Order: sequence, then C-alpha cells, then structure tokens
Amino acid sequence: SAARVGRIHTPHGVIDTPGYVAVGTNAALKSVSHRELAAAGVDLMFANTYHLTLQPGPELVAAAGGLHGFIGRDGPIITDSGGFQVFSLSRPSAEDGLEMKSRRPSKQKGDEGLLIRTNEHGVLFKSYRDGAHVALTPESSVEAQKLLGADIIIPLDELPPYHIDRDALERSVYMSHRWEARSLQTHLADVRQQAMYAVIHGGVDADLRRMSVEYLSSLPFDGFAIGGSLGKDTAELVAVLAFLMPLLPKDRPNHLLGIGDVGSILGSIPLGIDTFDSTFPTRNARHGQLLTRTRGAFNVLRAENATLHEPPCTQCACQLCTHHTVAYLHHLFKAKEPTAATLATAHNLHYMGWLMKSQREAILKNEI
Repeated sequence: SAARVGRIHTPHGVIDTPGYVAVGTNAALKSVSHRELAAAGVDLMFANTYHLTLQPGPELVAAAGGLHGFIGRDGPIITDSGGFQVFSLSRPSAEDGLEMKSRRPSKQKGDEGLLIRTNEHGVLFKSYRDGAHVALTPESSVEAQKLLGADIIIPLDELPPYHIDRDALERSVYMSHRWEARSLQTHLADVRQQAMYAVIHGGVDADLRRMSVEYLSSLPFDGFAIGGSLGKDTAELVAVLAFLMPLLPKDRPNHLLGIGDVGSILGSIPLGIDTFDSTFPTRNARHGQLLTRTRGAFNVLRAENATLHEPPCTQCACQLCTHHTVAYLHHLFKAKEPTAATLATAHNLHYMGWLMKSQREAILKNEI
C-alpha cells in the first residue's frame, strides 16, 4: 500500500491527511455553519472563485479581511480557479465521467448554456445571475484568489469531457499547461503565504497523464491536484490513480478534485491520495441519505423509519445522534422543516470526519 498519513501546515491551521474537504461553494456550507467542521473533525473547507467573483465580488471579500475575516473562519480554506465551470456550465451529457456525475444542470438561458467560448486567452461565461458576460483568465483567476485570501489556491485549467477524442484531449492538456504556467507566474509575483497546487490532466490516457506530471512537477508548485476526467466509474478511477500516483513527487501534498464518495475514498487512500473534496455527503444528507457506522448508508425517508425511535448511530457524537431519533428526523423531512437538513448534514460531516480519522489510524497500524 502507498497510503500515507501527513500534516499540511497552513497560515490558518493544520490539515491532517488523509482528509475530507467540505465544499462551501459560496463560502458557506449548505444547511449548517462552517463552525460544524471543527466539531466534526474536518480541517479544510473548499470555496469557488467563479461564484464568489459574481457575488459578492473579490474586492468586497478583501475589504473584510479575505474569506477568513468575511465568514469568520480561523481554519484552512482552499479555493479553486473557476476552471471547473469551463465544463460544468456547458450542457450535461449522459456520457460524463465520474467527476461530473453529481453536478446539477446549470441555470441556463438558451440552448447554448452558460459557457460562451474557451480559447488561449481564457474563458468567457454568461453569468447565471444576470446574463452578463464574465471573462476568466489565468491571471484574473489568481488575482481574484489573492483577494479572497485562501490558504491553498488552484491555477486555471480546462476540464474536457470524458468522451473527448484523443487529439482534442491532447490539445486541451497543453492549453491547461500553458494556463497553469501563466497562473504560477502571477502567483509567484505576489505569494502572500498562499500555496498553489498544479492540476494534473490527461483524462484516462496514460501517456498524457505521464506527460502532465513530468511537465508540472518541473515547475515550483507547492502540491498537486488531480483533475480532468477520471473515468466513468470507481473502478476506472482507481485504475487511473494506480498508474498516476507513483509518478507524483512524494515530498508534496496531493488532492483529488471533485471526488469524495465513500467508495472512491476507500479505493484511493491505499494509492496515496491525501485530500478529497466533494458535495456527496452534504448533498445526500439534504435528501435524507445518512451515512452511519452502525447501519451503513440508509434513507431516513423510507416508511419503516417513521417509527424507529432510536438514534441513527449510537457511536456518533453529533447533535442528531445524541439528542434525537430516526423517527423525529423522518418527521422533520416529511414536514419540510429546515432543521431536517441541518441535522442530517451535520451528521454526515461527523461521519466523514470519523471515516478519515479511522483511515489515518488504520494506516499508522499498517492495516491499509
């Protein structure tokens, strides 16, 4: 096994790895306060530069002291570049890879979606808020992330679809490399105690993945994010990582972008992945799907749970499990009470914190 335990030191605290990264797209977790993360044992929070650029704007956030001051967080934050929107704001496809399976369709106006064009200069979007055109370049993305002030930042890249042909994929990888080099140059001119991770691309093509690692590891990035399409299912994801991970420098942290379901996490940790971000646990919680140590995954909305007067998990220390029952949560969901999503989301965050802690302990015991 290549599984490893580590600690990433940032200006706003330590990130224990392997670790789950909670996604707060608009600098807020859905249904719960970000303060729940500390109680759950989740160290790192993810926010999205594209969305924060549209609302409230990086300048306003900077005037409040950056994201940490704006949202009142004293723990580590990572921001992406907005590059994910290059792909996710175009129309969804039934052939999308694993990294896109969970996304929601964009708030589109017209048949063309919100992505207008992508070229060497950067990306042109249509704002989902008011339809205004928004340009995003490698330089402007980094400048926005400087204003946001996250501990870890990501260079602009393109996420081509899973079903792209090989020649187009190769062109995309080369363009992402040029964008990332420009991003790094902008970052190094004004570091501000921020770390920048490169984004490894190449889809499921081994030669392109190798080439991407060789080029990006020759540049002074602080860590490596694994991006691009990673396969149509968990089995293909693990196969890609099994080839890719031995190529990465061992002296720098890595991050698996956009994938954090339990099966993928458990399949990836033995290969050496350090951190994972995903909306999977919190999104599922809002639909009544609980992750538990004692019952496995189950949906509280099922009829038989209406009379289950027991906590969801007797081994969990969250508010739901220490003070309430499955029957009560079932009632809250049926009554459409907002508290249902709050309790369920906090619970799943606690589960993810426990899962990652248990994985770290197992690694230290040579059980993984």
